[in-house]
Amino acid sequence: MHSVHAAPHTVFFLTGGSIGQGLPNALGAALACPDRHVIAFQADGSGLYTLQALWSIARENLNVTTVVCANRRYRILQTELARAGVTHPGPRALSLTDLTNPVIDWTLLSRGFGVPASSAHTDEALANALRRALAEPGPCLIEAVVE
Repeated sequence: MHSVHAAPHTVFFLTGGSIGQGLPNALGAALACPDRHVIAFQADGSGLYTLQALWSIARENLNVTTVVCANRRYRILQTELARAGVTHPGPRALSLTDLTNPVIDWTLLSRGFGVPASSAHTDEALANALRRALAEPGPCLIEAVVE
């Protein structure tokens, strides 16, 4: 594990079969442990399933920093197509797993739910945004654009 030398912390992983559980899990963890800062790593496609959790995080002013890994596609659904033997998905299948028509702007969505947000397009920008977010109390979202 990459965090073996990190400060004491708790890690929750997806156990499989539940697309979109990241934001509600972060909400629950922050409610259960209000003295701890929660970092939620959330993919953009699955995050769309439970986006409304941002509103509850803002309403309760919870210490949740959400990092949305925005690869602009439902990658897990593309993986499931491959598992089903679809090696060359057609245009319709590709369009159903693509999140670029139109591009989803997580910073605008987040702000609409009351959570301050920024976007990072490089590793350095992400590290800086994460440092800023963890230095301040309350919720924050960072859209980490993966291109």
